[in-house]
Amino acid sequence: MTGPAIGKLGLWSMEMRFGDKAQSSAAAAELDRLGYGALWIPGGIDDGAPADVERLLAATSRMTIATGILNIWKHDPQELAAWFLALPHEWRTRTLLGLGISHGPLIGEAWNKPLEMTRNFLDRLDAAGMPRENLCLAALGPKMVALAAERTRGAHPYLVMPAHTRQARHILGAAALLAPEQGVVLEADPDAARALAAGALEHYRLLPNYRNNWLRLGFTEAEIEGLDDRLLDALFVIGGVGAAAQRVAEHLAAGADHVCLQVIAGPRGGNFDDLLPQWRALAAVMV
Repeated sequence: MTGPAIGKLGLWSMEMRFGDKAQSSAAAAELDRLGYGALWIPGGIDDGAPADVERLLAATSRMTIATGILNIWKHDPQELAAWFLALPHEWRTRTLLGLGISHGPLIGEAWNKPLEMTRNFLDRLDAAGMPRENLCLAALGPKMVALAAERTRGAHPYLVMPAHTRQARHILGAAALLAPEQGVVLEADPDAARALAAGALEHYRLLPNYRNNWLRLGFTEAEIEGLDDRLLDALFVIGGVGAAAQRVAEHLAAGADHVCLQVIAGPRGGNFDDLLPQWRALAAVMV
């Protein structure tokens, strides 16, 4: 299944959506010139990501703008499809919508039967004319990974390591897109780097979807609860640009088509003065 071109390397950035809009748009234009294949932005907490997708499409001319992810509880599928189909043709060819079921603790009692809910949402998108090649799914467990290949262009796993990439590729088959996110901490001191990684992971370790995935991958409850170094080193690149390049190579060798790097500059995110030099340094080595 073809779709928007995303290349082998992208960036995942919360700041590009929730930071200063003017700075974000200017940074996106520079990332486009640097050669990144895709820019991934979050959408999980509200319904406002489509407006930011449009803003970033307007700021760029080449790279794909992707969502990682749109929370299906926050969007009406008919309205989402109508929004996409109303975009200019050139923008539609650069838009990839990652969709996800979110998490039970965040949604409450209504969150149940995630596969059924996701299938229903995809059915309604199909009926509204949304092209499957412009969709992918946030997928960790085997059944959701399989659904991603069956009903969309492929899978966008978050907070994973090359071992998961290898398993996901086996389930997806050869043709489907596999675009894992990879956290990166470009901090020379290992203790300081792991402290940043632990701060970034603090919220996610409480969510069952992630915990269950890490347990399937061989980590223990104690390692997850204590944010053990073994878990942190598996989920994040701890070190310099060379270490990041090596981890990307491991994902690609394990079956990834594309890796989107998330630079961790602080427990609550970073600012563009901190992030841009790091994004440039990664591009200089890998793009």
